[in-house]
Amino acid sequence: QVQLVESGGGLVQPGSSLRLSCAASTGTLDGYNVAWFRQAPGKEREGVSCITSGYSVPYYVDSVKGRFTISRDNTDNSVNLLMNSLKPEDTAIYFCAAKPATSVMARLWVSLSPDDYDIWGLGTHVTVSS
Repeated sequence: QVQLVESGGGLVQPGSSLRLSCAASTGTLDGYNVAWFRQAPGKEREGVSCITSGYSVPYYVDSVKGRFTISRDNTDNSVNLLMNSLKPEDTAIYFCAAKPATSVMARLWVSLSPDDYDIWGLGTHVTVSS
């Protein structure tokens, strides 16, 4: 089972960009469906984006479509989230999560529900403020 480590968070101004990385400190992310979630103070954890194990198909919540891009980097065993045109409402702790794809069908599984994921990182803080 992989262990996940997020990095890349920080304090930026509105309109700026950040690139978050979810790396596997042990094992490989090949064969896992991976998602990014975020949790703002006083709010529930929200699914932001996910990418399938098979064919790396991306999926986004409506609020980030056109601004965020999720991708796999097999050279460093990571899943990255490029966040452009950041807004104050993007401020949150960002978590990556993974679920092993144990069948052919599971490699195209899409979910942004936190309850569907087994493995979680500790998160990285993103603050968007002027």
